[in-house]
Amino acid sequence: MRIAFISDAAYPWHQGGLEAVELTEAQGLAEKHDVHFFCMRWHTAQAPDMEHEFTRDGIHYHAMVPVTRSVFYRHSRRSIRTSVLFALSMFRIFNYRFDVVEANLFPFIHIPIVKLFCKLTGCKMVLDVVEIWSREYWTEYLGVIIGTLGYWFTNYFCLSADAYIANSSITERLLLEKGLGAHRVFRFAPVLDDKMIGRVRKLKQKRINRVIYWGRFIKEKRLDKWLRVVAEVHRKMKGATGILIGGGAEFDSVKRMVRELGLEKVVDVRSNIEDDEQLFKEVNKSGVLLHMSEREGMGVVALESLALGVPVVLPNYTPIPREVKDMCIVVDETELPGRLIDVLKSSNKGSYLKNTSALSDYYYSNVNNFYNSMFKSLGLAHAPRASLQA
Repeated sequence: MRIAFISDAAYPWHQGGLEAVELTEAQGLAEKHDVHFFCMRWHTAQAPDMEHEFTRDGIHYHAMVPVTRSVFYRHSRRSIRTSVLFALSMFRIFNYRFDVVEANLFPFIHIPIVKLFCKLTGCKMVLDVVEIWSREYWTEYLGVIIGTLGYWFTNYFCLSADAYIANSSITERLLLEKGLGAHRVFRFAPVLDDKMIGRVRKLKQKRINRVIYWGRFIKEKRLDKWLRVVAEVHRKMKGATGILIGGGAEFDSVKRMVRELGLEKVVDVRSNIEDDEQLFKEVNKSGVLLHMSEREGMGVVALESLALGVPVVLPNYTPIPREVKDMCIVVDETELPGRLIDVLKSSNKGSYLKNTSALSDYYYSNVNNFYNSMFKSLGLAHAPRASLQA
């Protein structure tokens, strides 16, 4: 079949949990199907010359609207102007024909155009959903007027897809509460490269007394709290350190806070490590992951840490879904330093890992089995369309 993925932020040019999942899904499907990816044309230090049209890992990329990280975010939020430009660029998809279009629900504005394309061409529309925003969150994020309009816009246009892929039980429940039939909502999140993780685990690196976090540096991740907790751990446990790996709108603010707290010799702040295997090696030799996020669709870094055999500690306010939280150590925020010290001092880190048999639900190797099942439920045959280009 011919399948189109649509997402303004494409991995690895922009690093985020959903973007990584979409790439995994696209790569898996490209083994058996004709897969295209419509995204923005990213310019990063690692990939300064992203072409308009190219093929990578069997995926045909169509990169539209030049963008850099500095303009993608504005005032620590996604730029509305950039989102509008991306939505307008999506009219280019009318030059093609597909059997399935799978679109990232965020940043919402492009969804009416995608829906129109699917209606006119007869292809199925699938939405990737990581978060469902309440009206209160919309108004807090964008203000009363624009936030209210955003809330009604998404409710009107985003509840008419043929199918939805929810990344967690929380997202699945919220979709069902909006009145969507269970036959249209599928839960799937292939976030674990089981082959690569297996290779790294076999290295059996010696773990050090280090607290780690990696991912996007945005306000919702509460890295300010993370630094204060690690500072307390270091004060109470000689030799304990921390490491933050990532990038994003708050990168400079995090480095400044490290200096203000006098943690330059305690906390190492590094930019994104583009090579996943090298990143996993850093995780694998750390003693524990501390994840302080106040807004989280699933908690990919927690799952990756657990798969590498590194315990995960969470504050009890965590929004991470139950199926992931049940594998972690969850304590009151005031108890975090003490519990981290307990884990770091333990000679048996495995005793802090719970219910990890559930990790198999997140393996890359499950991609094609999941999509075969979903395609069958949508009534899709494997006969290709007569022509890709209209």
